[in-house]
Amino acid sequence: MNQLDVVGVRVEMPNNQPIVLLREVGGDRYLPIWIGPGEATAIAFAQQGMTPPRPLTHDLFKNVLEAVGQELSAVRITDLRDGVFYAELVFSSGVEVSARPSDAIALALRAGTPIYGSDTVLDDAGIIIPDEQEDEVERFREFLEKISPEDFGTGSQ
Repeated sequence: MNQLDVVGVRVEMPNNQPIVLLREVGGDRYLPIWIGPGEATAIAFAQQGMTPPRPLTHDLFKNVLEAVGQELSAVRITDLRDGVFYAELVFSSGVEVSARPSDAIALALRAGTPIYGSDTVLDDAGIIIPDEQEDEVERFREFLEKISPEDFGTGSQ
């Protein structure tokens, strides 16, 4: 497993499909995962440190975990089958629960939990961005600083 950082969320054109981009810590691979608009908003909220007036689903789940004394110790993106990514929530008790990567990432950002990607997933879906394209990644980060969660709409997949 390789630790991943969330670079951010953007809308892929021309289909207006949100994508979350993760980067391998200490590596040069990026992992793009297409997600729904609701999950894009949840991830963007967490990255921007925004707290909604009422808890969103991921906020609620984090609050429930705290209330029952359970800690999310890791999120693992474990598999890619037929174009679908799979993830696991790993709890301090040792319990593992299957989850969509988008939900797992949104929860991990709220809980301050590390995110990991399997070697197989990174080998199959990871993209190496050469040094000369790093400025494009920087432009993407600047784009993320200017976009708001409302830009993703309110629908969910």
